[in-house]
Amino acid sequence: MMDPRVRSMLGLSLPAILVGIVSAVILAVVVLAANLLQKFLWQTLPPSFGVTSTTWWWVLGVMTLTGFVVGLVVHFFPGHAGPDPATVELVGEPTPLFVLPGLILSLIVALAGGVSLGPENPIIATIVGIVVALGVRLLPRVPAKGWVMLAAAGTIGAMFGTPVAAALLFSEMVSGSKEKPLWDQLFGPLVSAGAGALTMAQFDELNFALPIQPYTQPTLADIGIGMLVALAAVAIGMVALWLFPIMHKAFKEMRSDILAITVGGFLLGLLAIAGGPVTMFKGLGEMKTLTQTVGDYSVGGLVMVIVIKLAAILVSGTCGFRGGRIFPMVFVGAAFGLLVHQLIPSVPSALSVACSVLGFTLVVTRDGWISLFMGIVMIPGTELLPLLCVALLPAWLALAGRPLMLIEPEAEPAARPVPARPRAGT
Repeated sequence: MMDPRVRSMLGLSLPAILVGIVSAVILAVVVLAANLLQKFLWQTLPPSFGVTSTTWWWVLGVMTLTGFVVGLVVHFFPGHAGPDPATVELVGEPTPLFVLPGLILSLIVALAGGVSLGPENPIIATIVGIVVALGVRLLPRVPAKGWVMLAAAGTIGAMFGTPVAAALLFSEMVSGSKEKPLWDQLFGPLVSAGAGALTMAQFDELNFALPIQPYTQPTLADIGIGMLVALAAVAIGMVALWLFPIMHKAFKEMRSDILAITVGGFLLGLLAIAGGPVTMFKGLGEMKTLTQTVGDYSVGGLVMVIVIKLAAILVSGTCGFRGGRIFPMVFVGAAFGLLVHQLIPSVPSALSVACSVLGFTLVVTRDGWISLFMGIVMIPGTELLPLLCVALLPAWLALAGRPLMLIEPEAEPAARPVPARPRAGT
């Protein structure tokens, strides 16, 4: 007779595979739509007006218009394109279906328009919303929480091109027991993440590794250097943590989503003019460009890139644009790592970049596993993994008890008590 645990896991396999495939297809469609619109805005249209994509007034105009359009979507679409993105974690409660069209449209416009946010939060919310709505109807024996995990895992697997990131993330979200061990609970999400990664590979070959020299000769001194680089990255990131609620409050004072996001787009345009195209968009392609052309930058130029990108992340994340902050913060980590190598050439660039990416990712996610994963996938080879595990520890201690890059959602005002009707005869 088949063990009940085995039967349960096998019964979840087919739904998990289907969820992973659906997650990857939805992600691929959204990315394709954003890429096509981006190409239209930044490559096809500018020559029609006798300008280039870097002409200052075109950059400022497109990004301001991007803010205005997203503001209109947030204001007028049902559900206002979901909750305030500054209050939303990577994986949250299922989003109602009627909210999703506005959320997806605002994400596509923001990605195409050059906003410094990634697709992770909105696309996870979208896929989770769709999967939960369908799953609880078609297979009610699987609880809603189970569908949430399958959808989120499938999406993360598709985004990173591997189920490893999902396994690391969900190992912190579930706890094992004698009755239901950890790996029993991770079985379905891993199947979904694997299916998502394999499906996404049919659309796009994901490769996060930067074009830098591999790290091949570990030394004891590099442990201390890695710790210092990670701590420096955390220290800079904590400045952004401090500014995040201040800027969020300033945009909220405008009392209008349309005005706040339009102003945000205008500010992003000014930052893009100052920093150039490399400081725009979500940052994955741009960090490879920066790595290949880092020799063209002075120390001051790299500092400017880092400051401008951090400012763009803060504006994008607090004014109301829908998007995630992980990928653009990884760009900052890569840029800071390249700066460290330029300042101290004896520090291997692979070491400084990996530890810097780890530190900045830790600031924005407060997740040690994902931070380790992002640090190692940016570098060719895996020789740095033991060193990163050690470099993570002081950075984690430095962030202990610090606030998250997240705003607590405002509590709904308490309903006013209804006075009791006087009884007859009183």
